Amino acid sequence: MTSRFIIATGLLLAVFGAACSSSDSETQSQPTTQSQPATQQTNSPSATDSKSPVAITPTSSTPTSPATTSTIFVAPEIVCSEEVSASQIWGRDPLSDSTCREDVPSALSDPNNPRFQKLVEPASIRSGGPTPDGIPSIDNPRFADVSEVEELDEAEPVVAVSINGEARAYPIRILTRHELVNDTLGGVPVTISYCPLCNSAVTYDRRAANRVLDFGTSGSLYQSSLVMYDRQTQSLWTHYDGKAVIGHLAGAQLDFFPTQIIAWGEWQQDNPESQVLTGEIDGRSLEVYGSNPYVGYETSSNLLSPGFQSEPIDERLAPKERVIGLRTPEGEAVAIRHAYLREAQVIELSFAGLPLVVWNLPGATSAIDGRFVYEGQDVGTTGVFSALIGDIALTFEPAEGGFRDRETGSLWSASGKATDGTYEGAQLTPQEYLDTFWFAWATFNKSTTIIPSNTDI
Repeated sequence: MTSRFIIATGLLLAVFGAACSSSDSETQSQPTTQSQPATQQTNSPSATDSKSPVAITPTSSTPTSPATTSTIFVAPEIVCSEEVSASQIWGRDPLSDSTCREDVPSALSDPNNPRFQKLVEPASIRSGGPTPDGIPSIDNPRFADVSEVEELDEAEPVVAVSINGEARAYPIRILTRHELVNDTLGGVPVTISYCPLCNSAVTYDRRAANRVLDFGTSGSLYQSSLVMYDRQTQSLWTHYDGKAVIGHLAGAQLDFFPTQIIAWGEWQQDNPESQVLTGEIDGRSLEVYGSNPYVGYETSSNLLSPGFQSEPIDERLAPKERVIGLRTPEGEAVAIRHAYLREAQVIELSFAGLPLVVWNLPGATSAIDGRFVYEGQDVGTTGVFSALIGDIALTFEPAEGGFRDRETGSLWSASGKATDGTYEGAQLTPQEYLDTFWFAWATFNKSTTIIPSNTDI
């Protein structure tokens, strides 16, 4: 893939973004209590096939991490500024539900500032083509009821998030053009983030460093992964691990909420009362958003550009092989090979002391393959859930239209909801994970184990 194509792709997204009018979000009340995402305790992982447990043997070590500073993060004092600092040459104003803009140096305009702590080398953060906010975040998201949406194909992927009983779907056909949505869900200020190049979707709690942050796209990449900036201090944050890596807030860490990429038809069926992000944010219909700016990227063995990489890629797997990544805040990490999961459909394992079920249901397309997001190859819907219902650890097997637990014969959907049988109406507890490409997972989780560890599938 030539550099000319890469530049053209960046310009395409920048031109599309410049035409989008994304206004500040409406004022929303700031939550007074912190709702913590599900976390897991560190433990040695083990895996099973669908019938009996087997031990995981960690694979060989990988190249060393980028230079980091292992200091404990202490949130700096907030110093509001009514005017844009001379160093803050880029960036939109903070949202009305967020903390104020601060009078501090900007890593967005000068990542080499000697005053900054740097968790990665500034030279490893490289321009992806667009300027800051050239791919505009969605700051005033608008939603429609599931029953009102007709433009989406049943097999096309949406990013699904549920917090405090409120559930929403964010079509990837929109996220490929905007990458970030600053929202409030279940009373919690969140950012939904999708990185097309590393094929990953995550949801962050925007409350960090004693602030309520909101985020924009920097136009830059770290090891081919999206780099964000916060509008309060213009520090730089890596999408993949939700960490501020350069700037006033370097060392700050965002909390994650479980996030699933699921086929629209599956989401409709399980969540008929939920809402869906629409294209009304910029006057475009969902239908117009259906084209894919990354045609063929899913099936190509190449990254978009080797120039976006500043360090070698872990060679244990092919760079663009899909994996399902599980991680803990303490650094424990496991990568389940997508091809292995697709064949087995159900994998049961113990990770961080919790019995988990990982499954894949055919019927969801890749958004970064065909000319349109609904024309991509079938990669299925992946889900990761606690296997516990109360004190009972269930075991599962594939079934027509979903998965069946062996204990009661109840039928479960891809989103972890029991649709028939003894447990009808019950919901498995979702776990934070990433359905992503190996090169990105290995960059941020260098000591990860692999399931299965052998190279032949």
